[in-house]
Parts: sequence; structure tokens; C-alpha cells
Amino acid sequence: MVYGYIRVSTDRQTVENQRYEIKKFCKKETLKVDYWIEETISGTKDVDKRKLGELLEKLKKGDILICSELSRLGRNLLMVMSILNECMKNDIQVWTIKDNYRLGSDISSKVLAFAFGLSAEIERNLISQRTKEALARKMAEGIHIGRPKGVLSKTVKLTGKEETIKNYLEKGMSQVQLSKELGVARGTLARFIKREKIIIQIKN
Repeated sequence: MVYGYIRVSTDRQTVENQRYEIKKFCKKETLKVDYWIEETISGTKDVDKRKLGELLEKLKKGDILICSELSRLGRNLLMVMSILNECMKNDIQVWTIKDNYRLGSDISSKVLAFAFGLSAEIERNLISQRTKEALARKMAEGIHIGRPKGVLSKTVKLTGKEETIKNYLEKGMSQVQLSKELGVARGTLARFIKREKIIIQIKN
């Protein structure tokens, strides 16, 4: 199957230019687009929140994904490389018109896929390192990281379950068992009971 992917960032942009480019290219290559996927969304959005994410799950070995240029797939290097690497691992070809890429299952593509994967890994490590360095710098400057001391999250997982907790404990269920039942750590449950002043009356 041949899929034509078109993405624009705003309603003011038109999909017709990209469609024309892809049609013209396919005519030259004697290809026919079986399905068109169009969306108006920023390329910075996560792939799984876009139609592209649904398409990538649908693609099978030997399918061809055509777009006007790599920037249609994503707006940052890490995202684009991750998509290309995933496609090539599954023997899905990615063809771009302006960049003139023909990424498939041949040796050169596999070498390129390795380079893409390696570059993506390097970028992930660099982002992680920069984040750690920024946090370390803030801590060295005496800036508190995270929630201020003594401030509780407004949304607590156990909020609204006070009566349930009380009933279970009064029936003799241990806090360890109850914390597993509620899907929280025992310490979280104990702190919640203390904070909400839940009084347990053991029935004889």
C-alpha cells in the first residue's frame, strides 16, 4: 500500500500544495496513492496524539509512506529520527520529495537507520544530561526543586474514599492489604489516614 501523508500547522495553510507535489511525484514514479492522511496540527505534538500515530500502527511490511519533506513528520530531530527508525525496523519505506529520501530495507537504509537511532539516543542523553545539570545548578544556588515543604497536592488519589477506607479497616483488613487493594503505597495510605483523622472503631 502507498500512503500519502499531509500535515499543516494552521487552518490558514493549505494542504493542496503538498497534495499536488505528492501526486506529481507519484505520476513520475508510476505510483498510485491508495490512502491519503491529512491533518492540521503542530509537528511538535506527540506522534500518538496525531493521525500519524494511528497510521504508523497500521503500516505493514513493504508499505510506502510518502510526504513532501521530513519536517512534515515532526518538528524536532528526536521525533523525526524515532519515526524513521521505527519504520525502517519494520521494513516500511519512507519517501520524501523535497529531501529526496528513499528510506527502505536496503543496506544503505539500514546503515542510515542505525545512524538515526544512534543520533536519537545521543540527543536523548544530551537532553537528560542538560536537565540534570540544570537541576544541580538550581540546587547549588539554593533553589528548592519540586513542591514546597508542607504543601500537599490538591488532588490526592485517595480523596473521596474516606468511608471505604474506614469500613475496610473496621472489618479488620490490615493497612498493607488495603493499600494493595487501593493501588497505593502503605505509607501513602497511613499518611492519608492521619491527615484526614480517620477514626477506626474495631467491631467485636
